[in-house]
Amino acid sequence: MDFSKIDLWILSFSAITVVVTIWMGFRSAKTSKSASDFFVAGRSVSVGWNASAISGEYLSAASFMGIAGMVMLSGYDALWYPVCYACGYLFLLLFIAGPLRRFGAYTIPDFAEGRYDSPVFRKIAVCFVLFIGFFYTMPQMKGAGTTLAYIFPGLPYWVGVAVVGAVITLNVALGGMKGITLVQAVQYWIKMFAISVPIFVLLSVYGGYGKNLSLNKSVNDVSSPPAITRTVDIEKTERLALPAKAPKDEAWIAPFGPLTTKAAKAAGLSVEESRPYSLLYTFSLIVALVCGTAGLPHILVRFYTNPDGIAAKKTTMWVMILIGIFYVFPPVFGLLGRNFLPELYEASGSKGPDKVVLELPMLIRQKYGVLGSILSGITCAGAFAAFMSTFSGLLVSMTGALAHDVYGRMLRPGASPQQRMRMFKWCAVLVGGVSVLLGALVEPLEINFMVGQAFAIAAASYFPLLFMSVWWRGMTMAGAATGMLTGGLCALVSAAIVNASTLALDKGPMGKLFAGFNGLNEFWVAHPLLRILAEQPAIWSVPLSIGLMIVVSKATPKTIPSDVRMKMLVLHAPEALGLKQEYIQEHQGAAH
Repeated sequence: MDFSKIDLWILSFSAITVVVTIWMGFRSAKTSKSASDFFVAGRSVSVGWNASAISGEYLSAASFMGIAGMVMLSGYDALWYPVCYACGYLFLLLFIAGPLRRFGAYTIPDFAEGRYDSPVFRKIAVCFVLFIGFFYTMPQMKGAGTTLAYIFPGLPYWVGVAVVGAVITLNVALGGMKGITLVQAVQYWIKMFAISVPIFVLLSVYGGYGKNLSLNKSVNDVSSPPAITRTVDIEKTERLALPAKAPKDEAWIAPFGPLTTKAAKAAGLSVEESRPYSLLYTFSLIVALVCGTAGLPHILVRFYTNPDGIAAKKTTMWVMILIGIFYVFPPVFGLLGRNFLPELYEASGSKGPDKVVLELPMLIRQKYGVLGSILSGITCAGAFAAFMSTFSGLLVSMTGALAHDVYGRMLRPGASPQQRMRMFKWCAVLVGGVSVLLGALVEPLEINFMVGQAFAIAAASYFPLLFMSVWWRGMTMAGAATGMLTGGLCALVSAAIVNASTLALDKGPMGKLFAGFNGLNEFWVAHPLLRILAEQPAIWSVPLSIGLMIVVSKATPKTIPSDVRMKMLVLHAPEALGLKQEYIQEHQGAAH
């Protein structure tokens, strides 16, 4: 590692973010006294704080770094990601947020057992908390390794993953849910500042968004091949030469661009022949992102921290507003990166387009000196806030499932709150270690792509479970478990196979490690439809899950819980009737 290349401004801003995060974790730990504090923050988080905390938790490395990198790499196709990330909260607002909070459980597995009176179902639900959580931690670790490698040139990618993983694990182990709520709320506003201020400065220097977008029309002159230098002078703004690996301009700004057509192009299909494949890919991606948002356990558990169902709905509405404003900015980074950092197209892993948000502000250092370093330091601080806040939430979700559901309800039902809190800390260390190990393996994969896979798994497992359980009283435990297991596992296996085949293409150590899957890439070329269905499984796994729930539940009507009418009242009746409090008191005797 070359210490002479370290920019002190970038290092300082990043270090301040980490130190403040650790300080707030220690400070909040002093107020986390009970099991309720650790698991649901005492159910006392206000709407404003919770909306900021959920937004901070939801805006992960995929939102802060991945969207910009994917827009730069794939063009307008990638805009489905920010649009659907925000739209998913509409589903939560309309169908799930209020009823879920009224039920008054600690975790989603709590809800699963309480809704169907089945301890077995709790075990199934716990497994999917871990499946989704670990898939989601991998892109956060990729963001951590990429950022540390940028701040410390020459630092191995895996070292950055290990350092950040250790810091966040310490924070979660100290304070649990209550400890990270303040941290995540503050980190949302850090991210909002870090993503917006550099954009305003860059656009003032390089011209507005429309002017920069118009640079991508220069290729329409067919006499100018894409591999040579093309410059356009718009108020002294010049686009640099695009390398051969960069998509052509007409493809980059097309509705069906490199992202949705890559399987069809690899198979040698024409533009017309690839259109149905592009539509299938797009619709499946929309289903995964919208339904997956309503099935993420680390987001859903946040609604248990609100005082009541009305507060949960208000929180969801404000989250839609906060993240909607944020998502205006990352695509602009992607556009500017294509125009002024084309060398990122030639790189991969932690040196590729995923670091465009970190690298772009440094362009103005030649003209404005230290201002470029300051802006880059601000974006690095935002990146730290992004993957630290999301990884914190994932860690709390997975650790809570192990400490509360596995240890406190399955292995030692008679465990005291103090014993469960102690187990929470040990489980945080275990989950953090596994997350670091998995994160070290995924450097060649795109951040946003991995997050999309986690959403697909959530869409095929937790979303059908929650949606059907909340709105259909004819659901049985057998139906819910069959649909959730089948749909969720199908999506999980499909995503894992695609990742393994992609890692096999890596020129580095990951390619050697996954070389046994290289034959799949030849199979994908010959079967583009199967490649799309495996890469984006939501289009078939979500209907499969819901269909099985309906069919199996219809076949087992005698196992519908006897008190299902009361449970549906608890889910949907206004809190003023007092049903929620009675239900919680009746069922929490065993939990405490």
